[in-house]
Amino acid sequence: MFFQRTAIALSRRAPVRALSVRPFSSSIVRANANKYKVEKEGKIIPFDEIKTEDDLLPPGAKPGTVPTDLEQATGLERLELIGKMQGIDIFDMRPLDASRKGTLDNPIIVNGAGDEQYAGCTGFPADSHQVNWLTVSRERPLERCNECGNVVKLNYIGPLEDPHAHDDHGHGDHHHPPHEEPKTFADYVKPEYWYR
Repeated sequence: MFFQRTAIALSRRAPVRALSVRPFSSSIVRANANKYKVEKEGKIIPFDEIKTEDDLLPPGAKPGTVPTDLEQATGLERLELIGKMQGIDIFDMRPLDASRKGTLDNPIIVNGAGDEQYAGCTGFPADSHQVNWLTVSRERPLERCNECGNVVKLNYIGPLEDPHAHDDHGHGDHHHPPHEEPKTFADYVKPEYWYR
């Protein structure tokens, strides 16, 4: 009796599989196979032929192998890898100009594609103080380092229209209030003391 109960309990816990069951993951791959354009095997799409996000989908590794970065990277990482392979630095990772001190008339230019960009100032001459992070934005493109007086300016190179902007055609619940800069001590200084 004891053995019979044990056998029944074990059979209830054991997974039951049908003979012709296909794994769920392979069903998804087969269903989406025609949806995405994937690189031809062994060929990398040239940087200037990349037009949409679908062009940044990798071929994947062959079954039973470990994928390389080139076989599995997607999105911006894949765009950066393809660019580097063809000698293009898409994120422009060169250091800022440290041969001079930026002024209001001749600031150090910082390229940025977003609404806001951070620039690290190490002083003039270079490395004369710890890194001070300066925030420049489209609304406030000039910023001055409070330790050495170096001035940086945002050069916006992104899209002209804002993809996050909302229209007023019945979408009032998605509308955000405009951003206001926080008040600082400088807001209370008399105009005759302002720096010109």
